[in-house]
Amino acid sequence: MDPQSRPRAFARSASRLNLLDRHIFTSVLLTCAAAVGLFSFVVALPNVVKDLLGPLLAGQLTPDTFLRLVVLIFPFAISFALPMGMLTGVLLTLGRLSADSEITAMRASGISVARVARPVLVLGALSAAVALCINFESMPWARVQYHRELAAAARTNPLSFIVPKTFIRDFKGTVIYVGEKEGPVLRDIWLWELDDQRRVKRLVRAESGRLDYDEATNSLIPTLVRAKTEERDPRNPEDFSKSPKAPSVGKVEEVRISLDRLLGQDLVREKREWLTYAQLRAEQSRLAAAPHSTPEQARAQTDELIKTGLIVQEKFNLSLAVFSFALIGVPLGIKVSRRETSANLGLALVLVLCFYLLTLLVKWLDRHPEYRPDLLIWLPNLLFLGFGVWLFRRIEK
Repeated sequence: MDPQSRPRAFARSASRLNLLDRHIFTSVLLTCAAAVGLFSFVVALPNVVKDLLGPLLAGQLTPDTFLRLVVLIFPFAISFALPMGMLTGVLLTLGRLSADSEITAMRASGISVARVARPVLVLGALSAAVALCINFESMPWARVQYHRELAAAARTNPLSFIVPKTFIRDFKGTVIYVGEKEGPVLRDIWLWELDDQRRVKRLVRAESGRLDYDEATNSLIPTLVRAKTEERDPRNPEDFSKSPKAPSVGKVEEVRISLDRLLGQDLVREKREWLTYAQLRAEQSRLAAAPHSTPEQARAQTDELIKTGLIVQEKFNLSLAVFSFALIGVPLGIKVSRRETSANLGLALVLVLCFYLLTLLVKWLDRHPEYRPDLLIWLPNLLFLGFGVWLFRRIEK
């Protein structure tokens, strides 16, 4: 070859490789985006139907509030859909390329599987970084904002949860019936307070009353006028051989109607899973610096530290899972060589379910800190990374 033509040949080869990189990167990116959107919808839909659709149809949420809450659900849904969407996108794209013999043509041209995988792995690394931001920043903010919006809706119009002439069983531990509702005034009020076995432990009947919302306890507090209460034996409420206590009072204010079941548990109280990375680190520092004077307090402090550390490591673990699935998807997509979407979706679903099942099994060890679940949480990712490397070696041979 003419020495002057070598640089031009090298430039043409590099240009073809760059074009190939862009083609694979763009194809996988578009397919992954579609898959993530689909799986995010699947994850978000049960939450929308369970927590929001009923209140919307009952007039308890305005359409604007409903739409804002739906949008706030999606960061939470994306955090779980991103790993599966990445694996599905890689399997679909490379499976199609392999079925069309494009991968065979690339390898016949001297392009290795590792070289074909480079744009996919770059996309996997970028997606893992995006997942890291979502898990530690966007998702916690969205979850807190979501529950604040629900609390604001309940606080703005607490009476919207009460439908006249209807036995309302959606409240936690309480069944309520109201004969009439005239603005803020309720008439012919019946309240049945239930125990853990759904047995009536107290009956309250009032001529009239009103409801106020308590944000601190996420509950409605009825103020009842001309009320009569009937209390039963708390140990055996269904034992009618004993006469129930039935004092008549003019006003009852100590009844609380929890909204946890109607609009989701822990509506206002923030969980540790909803903390950002900076807040989690601050919580770890606070727990580490907390004084303890007894062995029991020291053990409890260690347990809380490990539980907080488990949350941090789980978020890192789910972010790395995006890259792990991209790594596994390359050799699997080339090996299966299928154009069928259903087959690739099924394979992706099986792998992701195995990953989440292993992660869930490790999370169950949070009650046994001696096993260090905050470190074992990395085991599923290490297994999948090792599986991906093994598949690469197999397919190269």
